[in-house]
Amino acid sequence: MTDTNRTDPIAGRTVLITGANRGLGQALVEEVLRRDARHVYAAARRPLAHSDERVTPILLDVTDEAQVEAAAKTVEDLDVLINNAGVSTPEEIGDRASLDRHLAVNLYGPWALTRAFRPHVTRAHGTVVNVLSLAAIASLPMAPAYSMSKAAALSLTQATRALLAADGVRVHAVMAGPIDTEMSRDLPIQKTPPETVARNLLDAVAAGTEDIFPDPWSAELAEAWTHGPVRKLEQDNSALLAQLG
Repeated sequence: MTDTNRTDPIAGRTVLITGANRGLGQALVEEVLRRDARHVYAAARRPLAHSDERVTPILLDVTDEAQVEAAAKTVEDLDVLINNAGVSTPEEIGDRASLDRHLAVNLYGPWALTRAFRPHVTRAHGTVVNVLSLAAIASLPMAPAYSMSKAAALSLTQATRALLAADGVRVHAVMAGPIDTEMSRDLPIQKTPPETVARNLLDAVAAGTEDIFPDPWSAELAEAWTHGPVRKLEQDNSALLAQLG
């Protein structure tokens, strides 16, 4: 890790982004480069080559334990881990295979990556960013498996936020609304360009905002969520760690 001012989470630092070959992940790669990241690991099941020499493509299926372990050995230093890889397909609530697939990517994926890279971000007193969804707090009935997996990922984020705080690691939840990517292209609602979401997301990380609402749709909930009873309950639950420790 460099001696760059710690108030800037990107400039001069090393960043790993999952799901980096398209959509929001690709926009995040471009945005962290624009913000002068020192090194960017662009991880995906089908990694894309990049013309910028600061980018290292990594083959990574977040559901593959061997690939996760290999990535953790390949990356020597890491300041910022962005768990962006996700899946969303509309199936009926009774489809167990669909639920398993969504949980594997959207829940166990960020769990595995955070576990594997915890030593790296702890050494750096770094940052973990979990890209979630408004569906984590209000289910999309046409995508129940996606919504359930994102709700579980929100709980994971809150737990790791409390547990890693003692290591000097900051953990952020991104409550994104519909983004204009392949995943939500068929939804007949307003969508935000991924470039806008990437920019607003990283602005919020730099500002120290723990729960991030990075688009006009989600931003309407930001004030009520930040000062609401659910957020207070999370903080009260986190305070129990100190009492039990």
